[in-house]
Amino acid sequence: MNLTSLERSMLDGDHGDAVRQALAYQVKVGEFWNATRFVPVTNVHMMGDIEVMGDAGLDWLRALRASDGSCVVPVTTNARCIDFACTRQFGQRPDEVAKERELVSLLQALHVTTTDTCIGYQAIYEPRFGERLAWGDTGTVIYANSVLGARSNFESGPAALAAGLTGRVPEYGLHLDAHRRGTFTVDVRADLDDVAEWGALGKIVGAARPGYLEIPVFTRVSGKPDSDQLKHLGAALASYGSMAMFHLVGVTPEAPTAEAAFAGKSSAETLIVGRSEIELALGAPATEGPCDLVVFSGPQLSLAEIGRLSTEFNGATVHETTRVFVTTESSVLAEARRLGYARTLEDAGVKILVGVCFYILLDLSEIRVRNGWRTLVTNSAKLVNTIGAHGFETVLRRTSDCVDMALTGELR
Repeated sequence: MNLTSLERSMLDGDHGDAVRQALAYQVKVGEFWNATRFVPVTNVHMMGDIEVMGDAGLDWLRALRASDGSCVVPVTTNARCIDFACTRQFGQRPDEVAKERELVSLLQALHVTTTDTCIGYQAIYEPRFGERLAWGDTGTVIYANSVLGARSNFESGPAALAAGLTGRVPEYGLHLDAHRRGTFTVDVRADLDDVAEWGALGKIVGAARPGYLEIPVFTRVSGKPDSDQLKHLGAALASYGSMAMFHLVGVTPEAPTAEAAFAGKSSAETLIVGRSEIELALGAPATEGPCDLVVFSGPQLSLAEIGRLSTEFNGATVHETTRVFVTTESSVLAEARRLGYARTLEDAGVKILVGVCFYILLDLSEIRVRNGWRTLVTNSAKLVNTIGAHGFETVLRRTSDCVDMALTGELR
C-alpha cells in the first residue's frame, strides 16, 4: 500500500503503540483486498460485546487502554448482548455480566461512545451523502450505503476500532465507485406496506443471489417506503444475502433512474417478485398450537414503530402463556416514555429491553430451554434468519398478525 508520511510515522510507533498496532492490522486488511491506499473516515460504529469479543477481546482492550489508546474520530457501539436491568430475570451468568461491565468501561476509556444501538442512523447520527465511514453490523452498513449514500464496508469489531484509533480505512469494496453499481434487477410486482413484507422481499432477493458485491436494483416499487421499511429491507438483504448495498429506483440517492443505478453495467438477471412470492416468504406456522414468544427486534425499534405498536396493544392484555419482547435504543425509549407509548405497552404486558437485540442475548439457547420456549413469532425477517441456531421454531408475520397471536396465545 502507498502510505503517506503520517501513516508511516503511525506505523513506526510515533503516535503510540495502540495506533501502531491498529495501522499494522489495517495494512494487512488492505493488502488482502489489494487496496492501494487509505482514505480518511469521519465516523465509526463497532460491534463490541463480551459474547462477540470473548476473553481474548477483553484482554486486547485492556492492552489498548494500558498503552493509552484513544479514538480520534467519533465511535459508537452496536447493540449489546446484555440489558443490565434484566440479567437476573434471564438468569445470565454473573461472571460474564461482570466482564461486559468491564468491557463497557474500557471502551469508554478509549473515548468510544457506548450507544448500544443498531439503529444509530435513526436515533444518533445520520451520515451525509458521500461520507466515508467504518461501520460494523450488517443492518447499519447497508442502510448507510443504500439509503444515505455514505460509504462503508462491513467492518469487524477490531477493524472498526482500529479505524477509530487511526481515523482511516483501506480503500476497497464499497468505498470504490466500481463496486457501487447495480448487478441485477428486481422487478417488484406487489404493493408492500408492513415492514414484514419489506423484510420478506429482502429474504427472497438475498437468498436468490447472495454475495457481498451483489447489488440489486429494485424497479417498479410503488410509493415511497419510509425509514423503517427500508431498514427491514436492508437488514434482510444483508442477513440472507450478505449484501452491503441496494438501489431502489427513484428512492435511493444513487438511483434516480435504473440507468444511473447500473452506471453502464448490464443487469446479470431480472428477478420478478409478486404477491404470491411475498405471501410464500411470510408463510404459515410450521405447526399449530400455543404461541410461546412474540419478539419485535432485529433491528431495534424506532420511535415510530413503538408508537404504532402502542396503538395495536392499547387497552389489550398479552395472553398469560405468551411472552412479548420489544428491543430499542435508550434515547428512543426515553421519548417513548415521555409520550406514553412505553407505558401503554408495559400495561399490556410487553417487556421492553434496551440496548440489545434479542438474537444476540447472552446465553439465549439456555434461556429458551429454561423457559420452555419453542415457537417465536416476529415481523423481522432478519430475526427469523439469525435466531435459528438457538433452536426456535420461527414464524414471520405482519405486525398486526404478531399482535393478534400475542393476545390470543395461539399460532395462526
